[in-house]
Amino acid sequence: MAHIIKFVNSWFWWENIWMPANCSWANFEDHNGYVFPKPRELLVTIPYAFGMLALRFFVERCIAAPLAHLMGIKSMKRVRPQKNPTLETFFKKCTKRPSQLEIRGLAKKCNWTVHLVEKWFRRRRNQDIPTLHKKFQEACWRFIFYLTSCIAGIVFLYDKPWLYDIWQVWVNYPFHTLLASQYWYYILQMSFYSSLLLTLGFDTKRKDFKAHVIHHFAALALMFCSWSTNHVRIGTLVMLIHDSADFWLEAAKMFNYARWEKACSFFFVIFSIAFFITRMVFYPFWILRATLVYPLYYTQTFALAYFVFNGPLLILQCLHLYWGYLVFKILKKFIFIKHVKDERSDEEEEDSFSDVEEECTKNGSKNGLSHPLLNNNNH
Repeated sequence: MAHIIKFVNSWFWWENIWMPANCSWANFEDHNGYVFPKPRELLVTIPYAFGMLALRFFVERCIAAPLAHLMGIKSMKRVRPQKNPTLETFFKKCTKRPSQLEIRGLAKKCNWTVHLVEKWFRRRRNQDIPTLHKKFQEACWRFIFYLTSCIAGIVFLYDKPWLYDIWQVWVNYPFHTLLASQYWYYILQMSFYSSLLLTLGFDTKRKDFKAHVIHHFAALALMFCSWSTNHVRIGTLVMLIHDSADFWLEAAKMFNYARWEKACSFFFVIFSIAFFITRMVFYPFWILRATLVYPLYYTQTFALAYFVFNGPLLILQCLHLYWGYLVFKILKKFIFIKHVKDERSDEEEEDSFSDVEEECTKNGSKNGLSHPLLNNNNH
């Protein structure tokens, strides 16, 4: 097994894949005051990811929850539907939204009224939709992280020449010594995205769930590869561009959940401007230009890493276009309908019928019908 691991490792880190002709891994050995990033240093992101989860738990319980209360978001407990194996089986195996014909058939099968069956499905669907309180807590955590990360990125990069002259990401490569600020910026970002992968099954799921999964994996792959090959300068610029718009969106979500419409609209407009400037202008014409075009001047010998890096970067740009389309749709509704709604979110359904019928079923009968749980056909 050790031999196999060593063989795979040697092929994965083959210099012809990652390095142009004038470079080798020997260039990344610390010497003459130069300190270079090493892949094994990223192992620390695993325990840090769990530390990030602990920090998130603290923020959501001790900061976001009280803030939600102050902003008028109540922590309401969802009413659970009655236990009914017949309806539960139909809900899981057939459809969550039965037609009127199917509802009437289920009502006869369970010896319930149509209204009770409709109410059961509404409540059952609501069980899979996070409450506004939970959504607010998640948005508050992401807002705090993205804002902190953006401020950290500005502090780390404001005096760096490659922030203003993109050519500097290639000058004297690979002899770029690793700075402490770059190390912590990478560890912070990779720990956060690793923690998001750990909570994918528990966080609010939206219509662009698959796009988010692709984004998280692409981001982690890019950070790992750019770190390992000392493309840290361009990596930090990519992270700063993404963080500079995200916290505005999370702020808009928080006010949206609190029904503070004017504040929500204000922050969403700022987010839209920041999004289109950073993701539709700076990213393709600044970052992608530096990774797709500038290497032509840097070296005449291309390594496979050119495609390894630019593939995920182009995937991110495709995701930017997709999310830009969603943002444009929301902006259009905001301008013409004066109402901002997250196109990716599911809405909770209200119970439109009285609970009198349900109480009757619990107490015995309604219109001569016996208790439904005693007469349904369990599967």
